[in-house]
Amino acid sequence: MLHLVGIKNCDKIRKTRAWLEDHAVEYVFIDVKKEPLTRHELEELSVKVGLDVLVNKKGMMWRKLGLAEQNLSDEELITVLEQHQNMMKRPVLLYEEAVLVGYDEQAFELFLKDHGILEA
Repeated sequence: MLHLVGIKNCDKIRKTRAWLEDHAVEYVFIDVKKEPLTRHELEELSVKVGLDVLVNKKGMMWRKLGLAEQNLSDEELITVLEQHQNMMKRPVLLYEEAVLVGYDEQAFELFLKDHGILEA
């Protein structure tokens, strides 16, 4: 089953949900404000896509916490991300071991076709 990870009131999540529904794609939504990912899940994501892809360094929380001025290790950054999961780039699509991060309709289509979720 496809999982969509994000925050319910995020515009990109709303657009992603609409895109998935328009394409009749079934998915499970995980709202990280209500059901935060575990540290282990965040570590797995960081291994699969990298923290540079996973963390939104242009977002408000990144600036608010002053993280640009800090030289955080990957472990420290995962700790911050665990506490502030709204710093993740959105959306995050998960299917089995595959991960896609960011809003890109063409990438959605390729990702879903590659995994047999959408017909080619």
